[in-house]
Amino acid sequence: MNKILATAGVVLLLVGLGLGFRSVSVGSVDCGSAFSPAGGITPMACDGKLDNSVTLVTVMLVAGVLALVLALVLKKVRDRRVNA
Repeated sequence: MNKILATAGVVLLLVGLGLGFRSVSVGSVDCGSAFSPAGGITPMACDGKLDNSVTLVTVMLVAGVLALVLALVLKKVRDRRVNA
């Protein structure tokens, strides 16, 4: 169970990072990415696309961190149970 949770956590973190660098566009206008929005004046349609992208990246990163923390907690509990 620990290895599955840890692997899932790492995968979620990597997917979140990958999505963060993925470029978002509206029509023919490049809006940039969640980590690096386009400079200058962009159309208002970019705001919604970038907001959605940032939300998705945040959810993926938080889920990855939670999965890793849960894996560590389960490992500590199991180690304590074996030693007791």
